[in-house]
Formats: sequence, structure tokens, C-alpha cells
Amino acid sequence: MPIRTEVYTAGGIAIGVVARTGHLRDALESGGTLLLEQTTWHALDNAPPHPTGELILPPDDIHIATGDEVDDFPVHAQWHDIILEVGPYRVRGQMPTMPGFDPGRALARPTGEFVQLRDVTIGLLDEAEGGLARAMALVNRYVVDRVEADMMLGFFFPGAVMVSTKPEEPVVVTSVPADPTPTSPSTSPPAPPAPLAPPAPTLDTTPAT
Repeated sequence: MPIRTEVYTAGGIAIGVVARTGHLRDALESGGTLLLEQTTWHALDNAPPHPTGELILPPDDIHIATGDEVDDFPVHAQWHDIILEVGPYRVRGQMPTMPGFDPGRALARPTGEFVQLRDVTIGLLDEAEGGLARAMALVNRYVVDRVEADMMLGFFFPGAVMVSTKPEEPVVVTSVPADPTPTSPSTSPPAPPAPLAPPAPTLDTTPAT
């Protein structure tokens, strides 16, 4: 069954149909180019949309791809809120991990070029809020510039800046001893000098006559 697809690139958004059966991820991870048919091109420079017929896209040119399928999610996953900056786009959504997943101890590294998110909003970086809401999106992890998440996911998004949103541990403030050095001159009169000790007696070494 053909898959209606939106492909987000550095220069604009291509909306068309992938004329193959299976999942969109399979088409993106096939190792070849992605063929979009019945395509309409929406440039980011506010030019009017225009049809382009067939459009061939190498995987490296695809920043984000969305499809109309919603049932290709892992079962029993834990979902983490995540914000990605991908080229000119900001993506907000949820990323799945398996229960008990620890990124610091994980031995298995992600395979493939695209990471799947659900409940996604896609907008431009200069848009403070809003964007296009989609049930799912596949993000090219090699073109992600910045990640905000409650886990450090550097091996998922190599080269991206990582920003942790995990709440910090409470900060315990201890009392600080006072500085013994006065910070202003004293107004009390100076103490009198200590009396000088009497000179020590000298020993007479003159011989007696």
C-alpha cells in the first residue's frame, strides 16, 4: 500500500507518495534513494508550493520524514520527552527505550540512520511555539545538531550538543564561617603599647685588686 510521506530537507518540505508496501522506515533504511511520486515542493523561502512530479532523495538529504502509519512502535517501551534541532527545524516528541535501559551501561548501539519518535511537533527554529503535529516521525540522527532529553544520548545522535533535562539533585547549602579579617577600619582607640622590659644586668668581668 502506498505511503503518504512528508520529507523535510535543508531547503524545504516535499510531500508525496512512496509507492511501495511495508513501512516508511524500511524505505528509508534500504540503502538506496527514496523515490517520491505525485510530489509537491514547499520551499522554506516562502515561495509558492509547486508540483514536481517524481523526486529522488538520497537518505543523507533527508532530515525528517513522516508517514501516515502509526502502528510501528515498540511494545512495552518507556517514553521520554525529547527536543531536537535538526538543520532548520525543531522537533518535539517522545522517544522510546526499553524498560531498565541505561545509556551509560548500554552495550548495544543503535543501528540504522533514522530514530523514530511519536506525538511529534515539527516547526522552524525561529518559531517559538507551534508547528505541524504528526503521530510519528523518523529523524536522521546524523544531522541532529542539539538534543534536550532526560538521558544523555550521545551515541544515538553523534556530533550533537547534549542538554540534560533531568531534575538536578537538591543543593545543600552549608553555613560559611565568618571572615576573621575585618572589612572596615575599627573606630575604637588603639591599645597602648606594652611596657618595655628592663634591660638585663651586665656581668662585671673586671678582676678584683
